[in-house]
Amino acid sequence: MSNDRQRYHRHRFPPEISSHAVWLYHRFCLSFRDVEDPLAERGIVVTHETVRQWCRKFGPDYARKLRRRRGRLGDTRHLDELFANIQGRRHYLWRAVDQDGDVIDILVQRHRDTRAAKRFFRKLLKGQGREPRWLITDKLRSYGAAHRSVMPTVVHDARRYANNRAEVSYQPTRQREHQMRKFKSAGQAQRFLSVHGIVHNLFNLGRHRLRAANYRTLRGRAFAAWCAVAIA
Repeated sequence: MSNDRQRYHRHRFPPEISSHAVWLYHRFCLSFRDVEDPLAERGIVVTHETVRQWCRKFGPDYARKLRRRRGRLGDTRHLDELFANIQGRRHYLWRAVDQDGDVIDILVQRHRDTRAAKRFFRKLLKGQGREPRWLITDKLRSYGAAHRSVMPTVVHDARRYANNRAEVSYQPTRQREHQMRKFKSAGQAQRFLSVHGIVHNLFNLGRHRLRAANYRTLRGRAFAAWCAVAIA
């Protein structure tokens, strides 16, 4: 606990405030300047640059701890890649979600060839520590080559429409990309999406499928998990 508190050493505001600012930025479609107003309404005067520094310093650490705390994900991997123009150059956001729509991993790369697919597959294996039972992708040939090389024993499904879940999961990313007026660099996109995906998983509770009491219970657990990793 003392080591966790050491992260906030020499900061003017306590962890409760900085962690709340990080939560606001990643939980809702807000800019750094937008986060200023909810804090100011509570008498906390900070600049958008301070909020940006908090998100950059504390966000990745919160995401790492949330990954360690999350339960076992599903055994199906839906993979897809989304293009994004960054500084006038096309990049691809390689993304994997499970059968519940939870984001497993994201990797920003310049290409979508076999080498890029293999790199993403290896990152998935390293992050999860085990192979899935099913791998669902579109008909991009790079997936087939990477599957034969990295995960040859996993069932690979590339049928038409089978990968709709991965394609639908990009909607929050597109919303944030539009709100941010495009990503400024590949590194900035990787840092933001790695944290944003984990926070989205934590609070993506499927409210329309739950009774009100069950939803409130799960939401309370999500808040408790966030407070635990943020030392709030």
